[in-house]
Amino acid sequence: MMKITKVNKIKGIVHPPGDKSISHRVALISALSDGENTIENFLFADDTNKTLECLQKLGVEVEIGEKLKIKGKGIKNFSSPHSILDAGNSGTTIRLLAGILAGQKFNSEITGDDSLRKRPMRRIVKPLQMMGAKIEPTEEGTAPLKIYGVDNLNPIEYELEIPSAQVKSCLIFAGLHASGKTKIIEKIPTRDHTERLLGLKARFENGKKVIEVEGGRKIEPANYLIPNDISSAAFFIVAGAIIPNSNIRIKNVTLNPTRTAFIEILRQMGADIETENVKEVMGEPIGDVIVKSKKEVNLKNLTLLGDVIPGIIDEIPILSIAGAIGEGKFEVRDALELRKKESDRIKAIVENLRAMGVDVEEYEDGFAFEGKNRLKGALIKTFNDHRIAMAFSIAGLIAEGETVIDNPDCVKISFPTFFEILSSVVNF
Repeated sequence: MMKITKVNKIKGIVHPPGDKSISHRVALISALSDGENTIENFLFADDTNKTLECLQKLGVEVEIGEKLKIKGKGIKNFSSPHSILDAGNSGTTIRLLAGILAGQKFNSEITGDDSLRKRPMRRIVKPLQMMGAKIEPTEEGTAPLKIYGVDNLNPIEYELEIPSAQVKSCLIFAGLHASGKTKIIEKIPTRDHTERLLGLKARFENGKKVIEVEGGRKIEPANYLIPNDISSAAFFIVAGAIIPNSNIRIKNVTLNPTRTAFIEILRQMGADIETENVKEVMGEPIGDVIVKSKKEVNLKNLTLLGDVIPGIIDEIPILSIAGAIGEGKFEVRDALELRKKESDRIKAIVENLRAMGVDVEEYEDGFAFEGKNRLKGALIKTFNDHRIAMAFSIAGLIAEGETVIDNPDCVKISFPTFFEILSSVVNF
């Protein structure tokens, strides 16, 4: 249990942890390389640690020190694991690693915890099978995934049925193992860290993004510096926007345009957010985000739907907290994917907002409520979901009375130092 009470303002400098999406991908690309890689600012959290553990079971040398070192084995030289691979709670681990395992010559099986075993896997199984992979989910289309060795995968042209960076990255990794050129088409662009890290060229045809992957290419080892995580920073950005008299600077976060849509939404709502010290590192724009608020916070609510949703899917829980105090109706639609995350996030958001006194209407694909709420402290059910725990911890900072987070430890999935950093910037 973690108890949180109302604060007067937040002020200070925040150094979020290394980016989770990029950490996963750098570890996997390093493992596929032909030599030793050095990685600075890697996120050591429950999800990313699972990726490292799985790589070690596949014979990859991983040395954890001040900098992470990973000695790559090349595209097809992974070793057959002696036991079932465990991705824990990490959808990124299981889906991206499946793309690599699909092209290996040995059999493997990968599973996860209770939550991960409920998440849909047919979205990767179908295109992998089209490439000639021998991969079997359960009858429900979930993990564990059984993957059987093949000599080669076939290149395909595939248009993503749902916007998903995990599916796209899975197919990029599988494409590295194919004999020929794999073409992946996105109607709605998703986060593009995998393409950037691999130096893949993307182009637009008929309004759709096309990424091509040449099979059999060698990946050179590299030195990586991972930027700080903008999705982890989001909780402090919203806190700075909704708590009066606040002034907070978040350092060295990725400002990749596929990750910053939530900042534009907060600006549209009236938040004072600026970026400074912008530079490019490892093909990623990074910089500082500065958030200020006045004595009176006046945010105006929006309706979020359609093509905007995939780009803010991880930030919807914390955006709903901004909406709770904004003026007018806050509505989220077309977000059915929220029900397939670490928890059913629509249910979790609705239930916890109601506990804090907000009259919320729940839909199959979203929720809606009127703003200008005076939140009241409540017992928050995290559903073992890190983003729910962090979002409602921020809500507790503006609520009357005491807010209790039922399982604060779940923040270790992505942001182990969240509560420590939060306590360093609050002013009572």
